[in-house]
Amino acid sequence: MDFLVKLAEGFSGIFNAGGQNLMGLITGILPALIVLLTFVNALVAIIGEERVTNFAQKTTKSFILRYTLFPLLAVFFLTNPMCYSFGRFLPEKQKPAFYDSAVSFVHPITGLFPHANAGELFVWTGISSGLTTLGLSITPLAVRYFLVGLVVILLRGIVTELITKAMWKEDRVTSSAKA
Repeated sequence: MDFLVKLAEGFSGIFNAGGQNLMGLITGILPALIVLLTFVNALVAIIGEERVTNFAQKTTKSFILRYTLFPLLAVFFLTNPMCYSFGRFLPEKQKPAFYDSAVSFVHPITGLFPHANAGELFVWTGISSGLTTLGLSITPLAVRYFLVGLVVILLRGIVTELITKAMWKEDRVTSSAKA
């Protein structure tokens, strides 16, 4: 756990330093947010949109990756609300579960990657303000929140996919009975 905390602190530190250089007198989360968003857009441009698309299609074949890595990448790279458009790579029966996973992850990701959902920053800063007031690092909380979020979106994705399959079966039975 300490390794993840140190890695996250180092990662966030890069963007905080970049934000301070960019905005000068403005301090806080806004400079880090602008630099991180610029970095993500540059990374997609460097990798190439076609490669990102191919990777997304491969990632959706495994249900574990479909409801952990895939929503994480969608929220990280496309941010809220564009992240839901990643559902286009999925069959119709899996789209509700992907949406459930992605919408459930837009808050847990915010502590480590604030660019992913700027609208949730106020919630995150409210949650973390107690630690900040005590002079403690919020990074351990952000890492734990992120990891628990991954577990939750996996469970929600699996359950929602099972419910969707059951509803599709019921709809077929009802449709064939009417015919």
